[in-house]
Amino acid sequence: MIEGTILKTIATLASVLAASSAFAEDIHVGFAVAKSGWMEAYDTPAATAAKIRIDEINAAGGLLGKQIKWTEADTRTDRAEASKAGLQLLDEGAQMMVVSCDYDFGAPSALVAEGEGMNSFFLCAEDVKAGIQGVGPNSFSSSVLAPVQGATMAEWAYNKREAREAYVLLDTFIEYNKGICTGFDWMFPRLDGAKIVGTDTFKNDDASIASQITRIKALPEEPDIIMLCSVMPGAAAAVRQIRAAGINSLILNGSAVDGSYWLDATPNLSGFVVPVQGSIYGDDPRPEVEAFNKAYEKVTGARPASSYAYPGYVLIDLWAKAVERAGTADGAAVTAELEKMADEPTAFGPRTFTGELHHQNTALMQIIEITGGKPARVDEWRISEAVPLDKLLK
Repeated sequence: MIEGTILKTIATLASVLAASSAFAEDIHVGFAVAKSGWMEAYDTPAATAAKIRIDEINAAGGLLGKQIKWTEADTRTDRAEASKAGLQLLDEGAQMMVVSCDYDFGAPSALVAEGEGMNSFFLCAEDVKAGIQGVGPNSFSSSVLAPVQGATMAEWAYNKREAREAYVLLDTFIEYNKGICTGFDWMFPRLDGAKIVGTDTFKNDDASIASQITRIKALPEEPDIIMLCSVMPGAAAAVRQIRAAGINSLILNGSAVDGSYWLDATPNLSGFVVPVQGSIYGDDPRPEVEAFNKAYEKVTGARPASSYAYPGYVLIDLWAKAVERAGTADGAAVTAELEKMADEPTAFGPRTFTGELHHQNTALMQIIEITGGKPARVDEWRISEAVPLDKLLK
């Protein structure tokens, strides 16, 4: 009995040592992501995109002459499990950690990496805390901050649709929604002759926004635009009710409602606009974007359902460039190289990091408009000035 136990222990140790030895020959990326629970819908596409970029780098000869290997641990959309997943990946030899899209669910894993001086990248977090401000100096996100999305909609609508009066309708459900409105509220009144003629709030699960619609209809004139800061399913319900009330204002929102999957709830919708990092609809002017869409389809059997797959690809691209320039995967050295990036080219537009901000507070955004129930790219826009840090921290 004792002898058998000893033999099993020796065999287990041998297996662990063999795995460690194998990873020693490679660069190891750990994915602490949700493979179950509601975050899975966000994490899986972005993680798939990250792995596509890893495969491309490996096929081109690897990173620092080594292959990038990855392992994965399920956070189960649970904060406690996210911390456990980070510790598991650390034990397995991870040298960089990719964590969940959302700050709240990705931070526990990122903090494990930070404690070891490792880099962590949030898959698609758009809250400024997913970086220096909430995790530490080695944490990053390649996605575009929610306030940038709101500011982009403000400046684009002003310049391209001659919008001068806006009504702001905030869904108080999550911080992302508040961020969109923060950016819009900062940018729009700064534009000559532009004003916000009313503001209101609702909850994502409200069955009706009749009182909010009544207040919009009570305005002397219909506003040029309604800045709707919301996510699904509340966003679709709000849009349906606004149009059913006969309000024809151009409706703006953030990137989180990109995709056509929800349009059955709002038949023949027109005049709805969002900013995205790239178009999933085959009409992006950058050939690299459509090349990725096709690569994603080859791997998964379907094109990306929204643009939230893209930041996963970008984060690996930027991290790998920084590793090559640093000559090491050491966290501090890679962070130093990432912070030198100013308008660094990527397939989805330039990216910038600084010693103050490990997020994007300005970015080239593709403008998607839904007309007759069909989404399509109609323009692109980059805000004329970055959203200031004090606004991001509100």
